[in-house]
Amino acid sequence: MEKFTKLTGVAAPMPIRNIDTDMIIPKQFLKTIKREGLGKNLFDEMRFLDDGSENPDFVLNKPAYRKASIIVAGDNFGCGSSREHAPWALNDFGIKVIISTSFADIFYNNSFKNGMLPIKVDEQTLAKLMDDAERGSNATLTIDLQAQTIEGPDGGVVNFEIDPFRKQCLLEGLDDIGLTMKKSAKIDDYEQKQKTLQPWLA
Repeated sequence: MEKFTKLTGVAAPMPIRNIDTDMIIPKQFLKTIKREGLGKNLFDEMRFLDDGSENPDFVLNKPAYRKASIIVAGDNFGCGSSREHAPWALNDFGIKVIISTSFADIFYNNSFKNGMLPIKVDEQTLAKLMDDAERGSNATLTIDLQAQTIEGPDGGVVNFEIDPFRKQCLLEGLDDIGLTMKKSAKIDDYEQKQKTLQPWLA
């Protein structure tokens, strides 16, 4: 997993409440167990019209937001079923940060495990950041994880809270496997001792 330290990118405004995982990646695209390739179907039913062409009104299809790496969203982002394909699709598209007032618990946890940063802010802060995001190509935010700050296009800075353990995992680029591998020396030592104490198990 890549380390997350600091990101400056275009923020796309999605002032929609209750964006669920089926909206993020519809069920017909869940046949794969690979994390790559899902980005092309992110928000499929909103991004594309019935004939397969792009919906020009959808924010991520607008020229200013095609390269967005941040989404500023309405309350309760990631609700619905627990599919891990949702953060996979966002990540594959290039979205690294999602800012909202609240997230569904499973989506929130899965985001960290996939190297994405979900940021919870209060309603007043979200309104300000949503206003920043609606500036089109000038909607650039800088997220500093170490400092726990969000800097807007006008230089204004707001702080955000994050669990210290999750923060450290992102800074070091550690998913569950990475965390386990950090203890590989202790695991090897334990296995060697067990072979000595219980050789019949070897």
